Amino acid sequence: MIHGTHNAEPDERNEDVLIYVNGAMLERSEAKISVFDSGYLVGDGVWEGVRLYDGKLAFVDLHIDRLWNGAASIGMKLCWSKDELLEIVYGVIEKNSMHTDVHVRIMVTRGIKKTPSQDPRLTISGPNLVIIAEHKKASPETTAKGITLFTSTVRRGTADALDPRLNCHSKLHEVQALVQAIEAGADEALMLDTRGFVSTCNATNFFIVRNGEVITSTGAYCMNGITRHNVIRICAENGITCHLKDFSLFDVYGADEAFVTGSFGGLTTVTKIDGREIGIHSGSENPITIRLSKLYKELICRQ
Repeated sequence: MIHGTHNAEPDERNEDVLIYVNGAMLERSEAKISVFDSGYLVGDGVWEGVRLYDGKLAFVDLHIDRLWNGAASIGMKLCWSKDELLEIVYGVIEKNSMHTDVHVRIMVTRGIKKTPSQDPRLTISGPNLVIIAEHKKASPETTAKGITLFTSTVRRGTADALDPRLNCHSKLHEVQALVQAIEAGADEALMLDTRGFVSTCNATNFFIVRNGEVITSTGAYCMNGITRHNVIRICAENGITCHLKDFSLFDVYGADEAFVTGSFGGLTTVTKIDGREIGIHSGSENPITIRLSKLYKELICRQ
């Protein structure tokens, strides 16, 4: 059975959800896009994954800002305002009669190409917009059990190659890292930067706890995570020391606790890395992770 930070409880309602494709609401089996789409051809596009709780999209302003920054960084002009896009997203949610424990994937590609090519000048349409909203409640088993990591030989790149902060459709290097981790018997991959310091995981951001203090990377080589941002914020607001610095596997293997963060799963405990047990990882014996998780849920409720 697949085990990881994106595990969700089965929900039969997802068979009947309507998918938004360029203004049309389509049945799941009919939701299609051209094989000449630039995202399909060359991974040319940006996306966001947002959670809906009690009728409200969590930290949606941060997600929309990240989407706009990503589009600007690849020179893709969006044909909606931020408010217009949000109106479309909430329309999809309303059309599907959704209220809570929903995951919304917003995907924007440069558009349809005249012919298979990287060249953006061969795009013959405006951007393609696809929105997939699904009933997805994070698996409590994953939260209780935690996950295991394997340190991949696939490195996070530098900002002058493919900036890790860019939430783009080009995720092949992360897939390669995950495949390597799965083949090694782990749930997900831990990735180092080009200098050998710990950066992030293939789909989540990574933290350790040592002597009651939280440590994460500088952010120079890791994903521009919204949940990561909020955990750092929570630490500052609640008197929890949080260091953003370079650290290595030497620090990781000797950590008291380790956890990963993501919009879908929130905070998830890491129990093993490269086959080595991390600290006192079982249940209530991860006091900092448990406290931060509680504070994060409270932040969602009041934002």
